[in-house]
Amino acid sequence: MRERFVIIGGGFGGLACARELGDTKHSVTVIDRRNHNLFQPLLYQVATAALSPADIAEPIRRTLGRYRNINMIMAEVIGIDAQSRQVLLDGNDRVDFDRLVIATGSEYNYFGKDGWRANAPGMKTIHEARQIRQRLLSSFEKAERAHDEQEKRNLLTYVVIGGGPTGVEMAGAISELGRFMINRDFRNIQLDQLKVILIEAGPRILAAFPEKLTEYARHYLEKIGVEVRTGEKVLDVTSEGVMVGFEFIRTGCIVWGAGVKASPAHRWLGLDAVPGGRIPVDRRLQVVGHRNIFALGDTANFTGTDGKPLPGLAQVAKQQGIYLGRLLKNQGADSAAFEFKNRGNTAVIGRNAAIFDFGNWTLKGRAAWFLWAFVHVYLLINFEKRILVSIQWIWRYLTRQRGARLIEEGSIGKIDESVPSVVYSVTGPGGDR
Repeated sequence: MRERFVIIGGGFGGLACARELGDTKHSVTVIDRRNHNLFQPLLYQVATAALSPADIAEPIRRTLGRYRNINMIMAEVIGIDAQSRQVLLDGNDRVDFDRLVIATGSEYNYFGKDGWRANAPGMKTIHEARQIRQRLLSSFEKAERAHDEQEKRNLLTYVVIGGGPTGVEMAGAISELGRFMINRDFRNIQLDQLKVILIEAGPRILAAFPEKLTEYARHYLEKIGVEVRTGEKVLDVTSEGVMVGFEFIRTGCIVWGAGVKASPAHRWLGLDAVPGGRIPVDRRLQVVGHRNIFALGDTANFTGTDGKPLPGLAQVAKQQGIYLGRLLKNQGADSAAFEFKNRGNTAVIGRNAAIFDFGNWTLKGRAAWFLWAFVHVYLLINFEKRILVSIQWIWRYLTRQRGARLIEEGSIGKIDESVPSVVYSVTGPGGDR
């Protein structure tokens, strides 16, 4: 009988592992609550109308369809019965496994303030990115109609919480989008009414990067109109704005990027997770105490050569997925421990501005921006996506136009919470416009 492999999660790590197991003698089942793989590093471009959701997402069935030994199930995992070797799904369904891979990724951490999520969405799903885009574009339209000066300024104030790569990228993109639209498309609002605030509780933004790069990033953000506030903590988030210290900032849109935590997968195994919710694994990504269960990516607590857990990056998940797929395919024969090969850490700040940290050397400015673009195009799921995104980026670079600036009907004056979170098909560059 064929050995049954089950992979929970269709992200970078899960798909990399599945592909390694494709066209083998094993039976492979991929389970994900969504029907699509999503390139999360570019979600901020969906949120700021640079790309459409279909440009960075692809149905998992299309990705894995050529492998006849792989099946995909769209379902919510609610538990794992390790003793019976079964994955428990919603609807009282169960999936049997001989070996299980947990690649469930991460979610935003609201530090016990989960009620803030509705007013300050993060960027982990298409739904959240479209929600942010809806609020951003709607606020400009409402400001155009407003007659009160203070109301205009409140609507055109945007707060990004968290000074990591996501927050920095988002703050820079909002500022550039707003400056372009005000200068070109609007008649009743002025550039001095636009305000983008990036709030970081720590002493500096981009804390994982060398200080010289963070100083460059801060200087560039301030140059394009972003107010960077470090050492300040958000005390409350409401539908009207945010409380920072003794100051309440009224805002047209709030974006959360203050931290992530692993999915609650450790609870399915009854494990005490390390800080951040990650599952303890050994050097071969095997869950401690479970011979036939493995974890990778943001879900796994794997310590690097520096003694620190590996960061939650796409390159980490992809490398671990490839490694684990080969390990399982070869039944672990003569397999060495996983070793992460750092390809560099990066963040884009704005047009012609990015930073790269390769450990032994760094890069910033226009050259880093072009390298960032090349790397992100390369990491897209297939050749078609790479071509589509490349063409759009070239066109946007030459014209500064944003191609996905549509507000759904009936959304002006209210927040639309009904935006669907599932991409049912990929229709090309115009799929969401």
